[in-house]
Amino acid sequence: MKFYFNGSPNPTKVALFLEEAELEYEPIPVDTRTGDQFKPDFLAVNPNGKVPAIVDGDITVFDSNAILLYLSEKTGKFLPSADPKARAELFSWLMFVATGVGPFSGQAVHFKHFAPEKVEYAHKRYQFETERHYTILDARLTDRHFILGDRYTIVDMAAWGWARMVPFILGDDAWRKFPNVKRLHDEIGARPAAVRAAALKDKYTFKPVMDDEARAVMFKHLARA
Repeated sequence: MKFYFNGSPNPTKVALFLEEAELEYEPIPVDTRTGDQFKPDFLAVNPNGKVPAIVDGDITVFDSNAILLYLSEKTGKFLPSADPKARAELFSWLMFVATGVGPFSGQAVHFKHFAPEKVEYAHKRYQFETERHYTILDARLTDRHFILGDRYTIVDMAAWGWARMVPFILGDDAWRKFPNVKRLHDEIGARPAAVRAAALKDKYTFKPVMDDEARAVMFKHLARA
């Protein structure tokens, strides 16, 4: 299995599954700050030009949440019970992360740290929505150990990938607002598989700085403007 990745949240949560399930895989680094994601070889794998992606024999899967679903169903690991209620919760909360936590967190990072001009409205909107999503997740974890209950699943992996960024997104004191998410973050982060997943990027060389050249590659709308 080929695993196209970098150290950002979405590839890291897939790396976590691969390590937890002890699957054999070939890591293929994709440096988005130098434009690897737009090279023909990678676009043949993911036409959307984003990491992560996997190639499993003659099967290609892109989008981190689709990959988590594919791998969990292939291996039968890190899924809830098969009854309809549990499956409905799985899909609902996985999509909550996929369409809410992830995108709003990503946009919050962009407008806080990387936008070439400060747009106060955009910054406030994405900060608010990111905090709102983590507040919902924190409430969900008030009376259950994991997001779906007592069983560690791909939903927890998906949330962990982004929860690692909470201080970077919302500030150094943000964790005090989300004690239950912090507990989940710390517990998963201490797992040996998570330690390996987070360290995978350190085995490869990625461009360390977000300079004008990297912005031009990653944010193509700037060149169009």
